[in-house]
Amino acid sequence: MLDKRKELSFKSIPGNIHLVEKFVDLISDEYNINNSYFGNILVAVTEAVTNAIVHGNKMDAEKMVFLKFEIRAKGFAFIISDEGEGFDITKITDPTDVEHNANPNEGRGIYLIKSLADEVNFSENGTKIELIFDIASINAELALDRVNQLNSYSKVSVNSKIHK
Repeated sequence: MLDKRKELSFKSIPGNIHLVEKFVDLISDEYNINNSYFGNILVAVTEAVTNAIVHGNKMDAEKMVFLKFEIRAKGFAFIISDEGEGFDITKITDPTDVEHNANPNEGRGIYLIKSLADEVNFSENGTKIELIFDIASINAELALDRVNQLNSYSKVSVNSKIHK
């Protein structure tokens, strides 16, 4: 049965990004999210997690990053939170504004996230970010039906081999 919510937590170590990639990959498979969405989702979520590790928790391996996945009415959301001090989103400059931005690398990750997700919300003093993807084609019922069919087929296949 498909869960409407999945969670992952891990220590603030950059090498743990592979856990996030696997998490997104498994969700994409389970919910039949096609490749045209997968790249945007993967980049946005890994950027948010990287920001949580590097800027939020300042790569303190004793601090945790929390990643949640939730099904929504029009699609789904990934919620990333860290144990850092937070930040003021209004003070992050636009990296595309070359006239007013002394450091063009500042805000690059947030810019990418906002460009790739349909909606981005910051809360809890910037320690929590919610990435919302409005994917009308996500079909939990179809995915569940396919899982049930596969399970039924597996049982029939196993039973027929036992009886031979």
